[in-house]
Parts: sequence; structure tokens; C-alpha cells
Amino acid sequence: MDASIAPASRAAVVTPNDTAIVGARALYIGTTGDVAIALRRDMDPVIFKSVPAGTILPVHAAIVALTGTTASNIVALF
Repeated sequence: MDASIAPASRAAVVTPNDTAIVGARALYIGTTGDVAIALRRDMDPVIFKSVPAGTILPVHAAIVALTGTTASNIVALF
């Protein structure tokens, strides 16, 4: 199966940080709130507002920024 469309095979808890590289192919949001995501490490984060608990954001997240993130219990899917 093409790796770009295969289901995630690993997961890790995310602690939002303005500089740490996550490199996830998707994010699970456990608690409702805003999520600031830099899609590439050289980009400014984009804030996804009011993401509901239980949402899987199907975005390549290079960085999950602390600044602007209010959601919690975030899990990176690889």
C-alpha cells in the first residue's frame, strides 16, 4: 500500500512547543480548543479554531505550537 495513504502505524503524545519538530501525518485532538500548527518548519503556524474533542486533523504537522494552542490531549499519528 502507498505509504502516503496507509493508516497510521505509530502514535505519540504531543506536548505543544513552538520549536520542537513533530512531523506527524495527522493529529488526534482529545480536548476541545484551538490548535496552532506549522505545516512546514519554515512556516508560521496556522490556528485551527475550536477543534472539537475527538477530531482527527488530517494535516502534516511539522510543529504543534504552544503559542495559540488551547486544546489538550493531542496525539500525533505517524
